[in-house]
Amino acid sequence: MSGTIRFAPSPTGFLHEGHLLSALYVWAAAKKWDLKIHLRIEDHDQGRARKEYIDSIYEDLEWLGFKYDSQSVQSNHFDLFQKVLDKLSEKGLVYPCTCSRKQLLTENPISETGEVIYQGKCLGELKNDQPHSLRIVIPDKVIDWHDERLGDFRENPKKQCGDFPIRNRDGFWTYQFAVCIDDLVQGITHIVRGEDIRNSTARQIALSGIISEVCTGDASLQIPTYKRPLYLHHPLIVDPNGKKLSKREHAHSLRQEKEAGISAEQLLGRVLYKAKITPTPSPLPLEAAIGQIVRTL
Repeated sequence: MSGTIRFAPSPTGFLHEGHLLSALYVWAAAKKWDLKIHLRIEDHDQGRARKEYIDSIYEDLEWLGFKYDSQSVQSNHFDLFQKVLDKLSEKGLVYPCTCSRKQLLTENPISETGEVIYQGKCLGELKNDQPHSLRIVIPDKVIDWHDERLGDFRENPKKQCGDFPIRNRDGFWTYQFAVCIDDLVQGITHIVRGEDIRNSTARQIALSGIISEVCTGDASLQIPTYKRPLYLHHPLIVDPNGKKLSKREHAHSLRQEKEAGISAEQLLGRVLYKAKITPTPSPLPLEAAIGQIVRTL
């Protein structure tokens, strides 16, 4: 094996066709580049994660025939996340932010994609006695990175979003923080995910570099020197209005499809057709479905 790739669903709802397409791309990349596959349950959002959703991820993947080499559940690493936070805090790289959602939207510029570009209002202010998130200090630096499908990008996270939260106001770890730590300690060498997360890449490169620089000297943390993964962001399945499928928009779950009598092969064929990878929604076994995507990589 030449590296490790991960499939990392969040257990905040049941898996749907969008997740299935992403899994197909991950398994196709593993086949093309001879990679180990790690299944990571990303339950950092403890306010929305549910055991029934975690159980269903395992059940759906087994029903569809996906095999993986290793697995982990993110919440088992929360003690490591806290230790990393402590190290960052010691270096003065983390600060509390008491800004409400309304303040964030009205007191900061908004990017073309509708994202708040935080201007650092709370940097240097001590308000730990109020409800607050914790933000990481990000350098004002352009990052050049390459996507295997979309080409080259030059992005500056400071200009994209500003200092971003690594723990939210409810005390839960954020996606950006959790994924960077886990990718580091799990030795992830290839990241294949949907286009909707593409704009997270530069900020994750920046944060991973900071975490590695601050923590590699502490043997107890076992944080390795950061080596930038290979990135590929795949196209999405969209609804008739052009919106991506999502749990919040009540996309039909794989579990519902199974209970309705749809076979795994029918579902695989339909997903590839919706993704415009095959000309017809003909049923396909898993290996054939993966092979269809390998030819596009």
